[in-house]
Amino acid sequence: MNDKKKFRCGFVAIIGAPNAGKSTLLNGILGQKIAITSKKPQTTRNRILGICNRPESQIIFLDTPGIHKPSGLLNKKIVAMAVGAVKEVDLVIFMQDVSSKKDKDAEDMIIRQLLLEKKEVILVLNKIDLIKKTELLPMIEQSGSMFDFATVVPVSAKKGIQVDKLLEETEKLLPPGPGLFPGDVFTDVSERFLVQELIREKIFRLTGMEIPYSTAVTVDAFKLKKKIIHIHATIHVNRNSQKGIILGKKGAMIRKIGEKARIDIEKMTGTKIFLELFVRVTKDWMRNERHLTEFGY
Repeated sequence: MNDKKKFRCGFVAIIGAPNAGKSTLLNGILGQKIAITSKKPQTTRNRILGICNRPESQIIFLDTPGIHKPSGLLNKKIVAMAVGAVKEVDLVIFMQDVSSKKDKDAEDMIIRQLLLEKKEVILVLNKIDLIKKTELLPMIEQSGSMFDFATVVPVSAKKGIQVDKLLEETEKLLPPGPGLFPGDVFTDVSERFLVQELIREKIFRLTGMEIPYSTAVTVDAFKLKKKIIHIHATIHVNRNSQKGIILGKKGAMIRKIGEKARIDIEKMTGTKIFLELFVRVTKDWMRNERHLTEFGY
């Protein structure tokens, strides 16, 4: 009799309200930064695929944008993308931030979709390092009553607390089957995509007000010349006034964005980078179907 466990493989959507910690969790699991993060909500705009290779499983994660009550064409597309991910996977991880007030609208949208799709769901209560231990048990009981979850796992994605436990529980619920990706692959997104995301992350972290939400980034050139990767990228904004803020006084802001992005891109590629950034006013791009398609939304 062969007691060897069957190998398991499957797709797992990580969903939740904005700022639940989905991207932080995925980056921590992979030990690689493939999803950008910031303290501002709605940083993630695309579904990011991350592959976790374990001795007895391959877990293919989909990090999704935060689900919220959308307004405007871009936000509606982003939320539809996140909600739609539930239909395409074998298992769902529903993340909640236990350190902040719940977004009731987002929670209701998510539960409705979960009831509709009838998938196995793990509830992950994140940021447990930010609350008292005595507060956790009532939260587990309250959150666990919303839906028939397969299991509830409290974690701190930032500090790595209980993440191994989450991976064990996830592995148990995957269907048997061979891995779909080579063992040394951790994502299917291109370097160009990661470059534009890293630039966008710096805009989120360094600018305030509506500026991060009014910008998109495109990589116009990506060429290796004499062991240096030359990258030309454009930051698109809605209005002239936003262009001035991105540029900053005597170009100080765009230099800062470029410097911080270049450091992260060099870490990612292991190669010296020459990064040149431009700012372009693409009027009302967030409401224009053609521009949204061009920018990958």
